[in-house]
Amino acid sequence: MKVWLTEILVVLAYSPRSQFAIVLGLVSFAGFMLAGEYFVGQIELHGVLAPLTDVVCEKIGQRYDKEAWASLASCLLLAVKFYRKDRKRLLSL
Repeated sequence: MKVWLTEILVVLAYSPRSQFAIVLGLVSFAGFMLAGEYFVGQIELHGVLAPLTDVVCEKIGQRYDKEAWASLASCLLLAVKFYRKDRKRLLSL
């Protein structure tokens, strides 16, 4: 294996904060996506507004998608921050 890949894996193995941030990002991403699908699927407009149901569902679904990606990105940035701190601590750089 390459030296840099080994270094990354060793630091991640000894960095519980980075591991937690990565797992939290993946879980929150999946949670937002599933919640969005569930709540958007429950929307049903009646009467004159019935033809707008698809448009409203699409707009709300896009918001859930944006929130899911924002959550994943922020947790991954936090994991990188923790990785840098733990790398300095573990490798004494």
